[in-house]
Formats: sequence, structure tokens, C-alpha cells
Amino acid sequence: MNVEMIGANAGKVWTALQNGALSSKALKKATKLKEADLNLALGWLAREGKLTFTEAAEETIIALA
Repeated sequence: MNVEMIGANAGKVWTALQNGALSSKALKKATKLKEADLNLALGWLAREGKLTFTEAAEETIIALA
């Protein structure tokens, strides 16, 4: 995995979240990313301060900041 691929996957996550917050499971399904790739993309966006994370009913809800 290279930096360009992580950035491209971060773009997929960003696009999926533009319509509203999603659970991590729903985000994985919407982006069709493997869990490891999704986590790298989430880390990229979180580091830039572009995401918020909320715990609800044993699930993580992810939204654009």
C-alpha cells in the first residue's frame, strides 16, 4: 500500500460521508474497502481533523467534521 492509494481511499470515505454519518460497518460496505484499507483512510482523514467519531450502541459512528 502506498500513500497515493491511502489518499484515494480517503477520498472514497469522504465521498461516502457527504450524505451523512455512517457506522463503521456501513462505511466499509459503502466504500467496498477492506478493513485495513478503511482504517488507513480513516486515520488519514482523522489526522487532518476532517472526521468526528461517536460511540453508539457498541458501534462507532463516523461523520465529517
